[in-house]
Amino acid sequence: MLQVWGRRNSFNVQKVMWLIGELGLSHEHIPAGGAFGITDTAAFLAMNPHGRVPVIRDDDGTVVWESHSILRYLAARYGTARFWLDDAVQRSQADRWMDWSQTSLQPAFLTGVFWGFFRTPEAQRNMPAIDASVRRCADYFQQLDRVLAGQPFLAGNSFTLADIPAGTHLYRYFELEIARPDIPNVEAWYERLKQRAAYREHVMIPFDDLRGRLDY
Repeated sequence: MLQVWGRRNSFNVQKVMWLIGELGLSHEHIPAGGAFGITDTAAFLAMNPHGRVPVIRDDDGTVVWESHSILRYLAARYGTARFWLDDAVQRSQADRWMDWSQTSLQPAFLTGVFWGFFRTPEAQRNMPAIDASVRRCADYFQQLDRVLAGQPFLAGNSFTLADIPAGTHLYRYFELEIARPDIPNVEAWYERLKQRAAYREHVMIPFDDLRGRLDY
């Protein structure tokens, strides 16, 4: 059986669990990281020398780490026709959004806003830096809004890997007490994602216990 190491409230773990849910894969979840420990053990470091989650081990012993590498592996192995297309041009449409989300949107939101604002105690917040990150996120979501004006999902008319990394941001983004631009197409996309059972189960996880906590 597929094994998954990580915390369910970890943003990067949620991406992986969402796809596992979409694929309907039987799996064993092993809490790891933060208060759960495990990541600094010899056994875990033998799987991932960086000592970070998520990590998966497939039933044939294949180990994969790094959330987007895991997404691509699972899509290629279990999601052909749905999530891993033979056509390189079509596949690149998902790839580019996955990479953009990881290199642009995630640092601005997860590090700059979620950590800087929500997870940092109020007295320790760097408000100029947080405000700059909020504005950067607004710009990114307005970019998405323009793309989604003409199509229901990021790569076109169908739900693909493109939607998972960026879409995982939405639950937290819309729940935080921050300024947001008028982005009706992103909101409509969010409503479509909320209709997916795997999204509700693995992404829409309450996170108030993380407020003002710089540890895990």
